[in-house]
Amino acid sequence: MLGFSQRNIQAGSQSLRKLEREKQIFSALPKLSSAIVDLAREHGRVTMADAIRLTGSNRNTLKLHFRKLVHQGQLQRHGMGAGVWYQPR
Repeated sequence: MLGFSQRNIQAGSQSLRKLEREKQIFSALPKLSSAIVDLAREHGRVTMADAIRLTGSNRNTLKLHFRKLVHQGQLQRHGMGAGVWYQPR
């Protein structure tokens, strides 16, 4: 049976490993994809209109980035058509 301090050390170690993995994945993303994920994390969700307004990027370019981020498991898609929104995983 592990003591309290050993469990805390293990939990802290796991958190550090998770943060390091996220950092590596995030640093490998293109700048625009990173910006999209940042928006989703800051606001809890992001729409295409939000991304266009806040990044100034082309809609078709953003669609490609959103699609890749969903495929990579960075974002989760909700809804269909004009009501689509994305949240971080």
